[in-house]
Amino acid sequence: RTTFKINAPSYQYEIDREKVKNLGVQLSDVFTALQTNFGGYEVNDFNQFGRTYKVVLQSATQYRTEAEAAKFIFVRNSAGEMVPLDTLLKPKLTTGPTQISRFNGARSINIQGNAASGYSSGQAMNAITEVVQHHINSGFSIAWSGQSREEQKSANSTMQILALALLFVFLCLAALYESWSVPFAVLFTVPTGIFGALFAEYILAAIFGAIGIPAPGYQNSVYMQIGVIMVIGLAAKNAILIVEFAKVRVDRGMDPLKAAIQAAGLRLRPILMTSFAFIIGCLPLCMASGAGAAARNGMGVAVVGGMLCATVLGVFLIPVFYVIVDRISRMLGISKKAKTRTADDYM
Repeated sequence: RTTFKINAPSYQYEIDREKVKNLGVQLSDVFTALQTNFGGYEVNDFNQFGRTYKVVLQSATQYRTEAEAAKFIFVRNSAGEMVPLDTLLKPKLTTGPTQISRFNGARSINIQGNAASGYSSGQAMNAITEVVQHHINSGFSIAWSGQSREEQKSANSTMQILALALLFVFLCLAALYESWSVPFAVLFTVPTGIFGALFAEYILAAIFGAIGIPAPGYQNSVYMQIGVIMVIGLAAKNAILIVEFAKVRVDRGMDPLKAAIQAAGLRLRPILMTSFAFIIGCLPLCMASGAGAAARNGMGVAVVGGMLCATVLGVFLIPVFYVIVDRISRMLGISKKAKTRTADDYM
């Protein structure tokens, strides 16, 4: 729906090009005179009191609201004579917009609407953008406002927020382990959870799309991104359980490979119990229906898919990453030397 209506009486000028040519007037001068007097011509702008104001050259109201106003406007011909503008124009009564709206300083038409049933707002925005790019002239463009504008801004800033979140987690882990290298063993497992979440979302979206069923929940949305953030935290938690145990053993003098294998074996049961309990608890979100189902589906599928992938792959990859990071840090000389302990220290 839109508030744009074309039912107000208005005049439309048609330029008599033959008369313009015969009188020696430049056609560009006619356009400039019309634009300046009736439409307004922006000269420059200035700053005052912290705001920017535009300087617009335009005729007074009484000289641009009537069709006869053109007789008060003159253009110069090639002979230097002033020619009344109304002699070069043919006024025609027509209809125009009841009001002229502006957005960011440009004339605009406000269009409001909601996504159709079974589709997300992101899908609707993408469809509108595609239609505008293929069917609207280059002189027109679209801009979002309100909630759609905020949604577009948040979608564009997702990667920056994710990078800052990973940096914050890295700094916390570095402070926890008092090491700049050990946190990488934890962070390297995070992509497995992200991959599982994205794979579950898009594979289900492809399946439902192939059979013709709209699936707005299985798209990149704010709720899906929240689910991905949850998966990042839970995947890191599983890695911390193994890495922390292995690091204690290595600090006591145990071989890193043996420490990683022992840590994975001892922490396997707690990881599986907590992870699968969480996954089973999130299954109702994946199968939700009714009002708000798209939000719950998106979050649930992201969490379940991400945790499955992070749990199954993590128990194998976390020890590998820890050993690799430990060896690289020792080669670079940034790892603390292990303290020599006896067998009694492990009892």
